[in-house]
Amino acid sequence: MWRWRRVGQELQRPFGERLLLPPGWGPRAGAAAAAAPLPSASPGGLYEALAESAPVHWAESGLVALQAGTGLPWWLSIVCAAGALRTGLTLPLAAHQGRVLAKLENLQPEIENLAKRLRYEVSIRGKQLGWSEKVARFHFRKNLGRIVSELYVRDNCHPFKASLLMWIQIPVWVFVSIALRNCSVGAADSEVLAVQEQLSTGGTLWFTDLTVADTTWILPVSLGVLNLLIVEIFALQKLELSRFQKYATNFIRGLSILMVPIAATVPSSMALYWLFSSFMGLSHNLLLRSPAFRRLCRIPKTKSDSDTPYRDIISAFYTKYFFKK
Repeated sequence: MWRWRRVGQELQRPFGERLLLPPGWGPRAGAAAAAAPLPSASPGGLYEALAESAPVHWAESGLVALQAGTGLPWWLSIVCAAGALRTGLTLPLAAHQGRVLAKLENLQPEIENLAKRLRYEVSIRGKQLGWSEKVARFHFRKNLGRIVSELYVRDNCHPFKASLLMWIQIPVWVFVSIALRNCSVGAADSEVLAVQEQLSTGGTLWFTDLTVADTTWILPVSLGVLNLLIVEIFALQKLELSRFQKYATNFIRGLSILMVPIAATVPSSMALYWLFSSFMGLSHNLLLRSPAFRRLCRIPKTKSDSDTPYRDIISAFYTKYFFKK
């Protein structure tokens, strides 16, 4: 009976008060919450949150510690930071990516043979059970996917592992870039303000002030040339690209060109970091084609490997751009 009496009391209360609200939530709390500013979801708000994030502050501290520990001028410290990150972090990941891709390439003939056998077995089974072509195709794809997954596990070469480099390299590049921008434009932190003063005189050659953009456009144009060179060397791996590869290559070419005006508007410290990071990327790309270095990294030999990779790149370059009919 007491339950029905309590229900009746609840029904007599206003509807808004009968809502299931957390403890401490009342009219005053609701009004205070309504008056409180909402988190900004604008691009500027997101960028500010990223600029104040812990990884960016770690990058700032690492750059300051590197310059203070080595005593090098700031432009050379930025170059050393880019080289250290590329060599100590992304080069091992690139070698791991090479191992995975080599295993996948060596696995293709076995997958093709198993697919032929499976297609034959499914066709026989489909005739026995009266499967339609759609049902037979479904069973073929289902079983082929299971077989391929088992092969990936057996050889430890799941394609997702080949993308590990991208998932680490891009965030690190973004965090360091934003950290350099914070140091170049100054902030409320007195330490960052001191770094800004050092960066303003820590350049060399034509970019003596690392806190302003390179008005000569030498750094941005050099960055674009290096990025395009990386793309072209990748495209020269195969003279005949698939449609998707052509679209992806053209997209990256466009992105490389777009980076030129962007690099012309950011502080020279960022443009210098981008330039030397791309230079190290190009160097590592060429290094990973060396048969001796591939053996050192225990990258399996594949059918597409060449004993003269650099000669092949030059030959493919001339064939594509100078002797093209």
